Amino acid sequence: MFGNQTILVTGGTGSWGYELVRQLLTFNPKEIRIFSRNESNQFTMKQEFDSNPKLHFIIGDIREKDALIEACQGVDYIFHLAALKHVPVCEDHPLEALKTNVTGTQNVIDAAIICNVNRVIYISTDKASNPSNFYGLSKAMGERLIIHANTLNTKTRFVCIRGGNVLGTNGSVIHVFKKQIQEKGQIGITDPEMTRFFLTLEDAIQLVFKATFESLGGEIFVMKMPTCKILDLAYVLIEASDKNNIDIYTLGIRPGEKIHEILLSEYESKNTIAYDNEYFVILPSIHIEGLKEHYSRYELINLINYNSSKELMTKDEIKEMLKKGRFI
Repeated sequence: MFGNQTILVTGGTGSWGYELVRQLLTFNPKEIRIFSRNESNQFTMKQEFDSNPKLHFIIGDIREKDALIEACQGVDYIFHLAALKHVPVCEDHPLEALKTNVTGTQNVIDAAIICNVNRVIYISTDKASNPSNFYGLSKAMGERLIIHANTLNTKTRFVCIRGGNVLGTNGSVIHVFKKQIQEKGQIGITDPEMTRFFLTLEDAIQLVFKATFESLGGEIFVMKMPTCKILDLAYVLIEASDKNNIDIYTLGIRPGEKIHEILLSEYESKNTIAYDNEYFVILPSIHIEGLKEHYSRYELINLINYNSSKELMTKDEIKEMLKKGRFI
């Protein structure tokens, strides 16, 4: 699908961007454009990919529509990763989050339509489902904009992919815990009952590609992801460190945080089909030509919601997941 194609990745210098670009290169694309506002990260990424001639780095901000339109000339696919992602930052600076996560997403939509891009893939988050913080709210608004774009007079198709936490991304709890073990001899967790969805970055990108290939446009593909208790994750990392007398203390929940995340809300479950062993698909409440007919052979799910407190991994399973991700 990506052979000899031109691909734009917004926010492409983050952890997702590195792995996405690495895997995209295996498809032999014509060009990959990495669009971000971080000059230092672009310089580092260019070096790490040995100045690959297929990679073209563009300094720009998704808040600037004209810059996006220029970057989208001749583009076939857009992977929209750029966002303000940290919950506390978005709580403290909601207007900045709005400008990037909502207005910026609309700019991506407008630029894609103007430039006749084939497909736009929007990477969303479990925090967009029944949001309790501004980050989740802004990503939920982005989802709605992406879905609605499929009703416009354009051949460009837009699809959302919603996942949970990905192991090892920037600011990941794994990096935080490992640093605390080495430097402080203790780990701070927000709440001993807290649970989260987790997936390795490599697996997450494979699921992104699958949804890219198989989506029609207008639906939300929801990754099925293993869940674990954060306290158990801490215990496994402590055990793997071979350090003794590591204390665990409770910090308390930060503003906007949930004890358990949901990838699929009670409201959304009423319009969600069981697609396969790797995905649920949420169908939109608005009419998009041919979409419900396309999924008519699938059964609606028999779930109230998809909650991170259910079917938790054992410590041995967490250990295997961390080994697979090369974190221990």
